[in-house]
Amino acid sequence: MFTGLVQELGTVVRVERARSVDRLTVHAPKTADHLETGESVAVNGVCLSVVRRRPSELVFEAIPETRRLTSLKTVTAGSRVNLERSLTLSDRLNGHVVFGHVDGVGRIVRRRHQAGDVVLEIRVDRSLRRFIVPKGPVAVDGVSLTVGTKLTPTAFQVFLIPETIRKTTLGLRKVGDLVNIELDYFAKLVTQVVSSRLDDRRRRQTKRET
Repeated sequence: MFTGLVQELGTVVRVERARSVDRLTVHAPKTADHLETGESVAVNGVCLSVVRRRPSELVFEAIPETRRLTSLKTVTAGSRVNLERSLTLSDRLNGHVVFGHVDGVGRIVRRRHQAGDVVLEIRVDRSLRRFIVPKGPVAVDGVSLTVGTKLTPTAFQVFLIPETIRKTTLGLRKVGDLVNIELDYFAKLVTQVVSSRLDDRRRRQTKRET
């Protein structure tokens, strides 16, 4: 589990693509010094396991399903990536609950400056948009953000403060770029519970009518 607070901007050194697995080597001296093989790291919001650790470098593997469902398919040598180590029981939860299980990808359709901040408008599939609410949490490339109040049926806005612009890849993102989206877990949970109860009610109603 993660918080959506990026701890280091890593640089992809090498990408080895194969039919069965992608292998990413990331230069991340701050993170690599404190990790062991097998530990979990959020890489642009995708939970990956460290398969090898070298001085100042981490090696991750991603299966084809991960490549298909996330923006990691666009990563190449030289790409910057957001890195966050998994939580321990003694850590403070300063962002929001993030699992590293990406729900889908969005595309940046607009980027503008507003009073020192940067506003990103991100287009997503309607199946994702239904879980995104004004002032609710969302993880974009692993960064914990608050949804703006202006939403459309297929898009939402987030505001990047200067600190986020400096310390995450979102400061580098431009119109047309893909970003990983992880929805608020509790919004999904509530929706599932309510939908299940409504389905049960409809089934009972149908039985009474027949």
